[in-house]
Amino acid sequence: MNKNPKETLAQVASYGYKFIEGYEGDNGLFWGMTNLEFKDYLDSLGLKMIASHCGNTNDLPSFKIKCAQASEIGVEYLICPWAEGERSIKGFEAIAETFNKCGQIAKDNGIKFAYHNHAYSFEKTDGVFLQDILMNNTDKELVDFEMDIYWVVAAGEDPIEWFDKYPNRFTYCHVKDYTTLPDGKFESCTLGTGSIDFEKILAHGKSKGLNNYIVEQEAYTGTTQLESAKDNFQYMSLLKA
Repeated sequence: MNKNPKETLAQVASYGYKFIEGYEGDNGLFWGMTNLEFKDYLDSLGLKMIASHCGNTNDLPSFKIKCAQASEIGVEYLICPWAEGERSIKGFEAIAETFNKCGQIAKDNGIKFAYHNHAYSFEKTDGVFLQDILMNNTDKELVDFEMDIYWVVAAGEDPIEWFDKYPNRFTYCHVKDYTTLPDGKFESCTLGTGSIDFEKILAHGKSKGLNNYIVEQEAYTGTTQLESAKDNFQYMSLLKA
């Protein structure tokens, strides 16, 4: 995407994808284009950006502008990809307060706000899951959550238990498989080649308010992200969930 966003998006479309989740790169949410130019290009490929990760959601004036631009082209969600703040109970209470403000700004612009987790919020700090702090201190009318299933598993937690614990709060998810390496470390891998039972997890999540499955592929040993993206589409096309 950084080298050639248009060609990369064209390749993604060629694999069969119709909906995408974006992210904010060095050239902004719309990759060096205006929001309307970006939408026109996606339209030409048969793609629709339904959500996007958004950098620095702590900068509320900037976030407000991004919400307006996203809303104008039909984006449904702007998502915080990383909780900026102290990893403590008080720190995450402050983050939750900021998320509520972001959620109100998003709502005022006709879209929604969500937070995407990594492993750290599903690991206990001072005996408490930081994810619980976020769930219990955000307004469910203003803040949704995008569960990255891979990172929940990496933290040693069960995604199904969290769907049960907070029904209708995890509306989006990242579908990304997990494999253990010979040295004991782990990484993501092409869907269906790892250890996560997505058919079971996604079907259960759907019964608890999960609406959209977003394929996310990080770089890993043995293939390219685009090659995996192509294989991931085929896997998702056959998945019964």
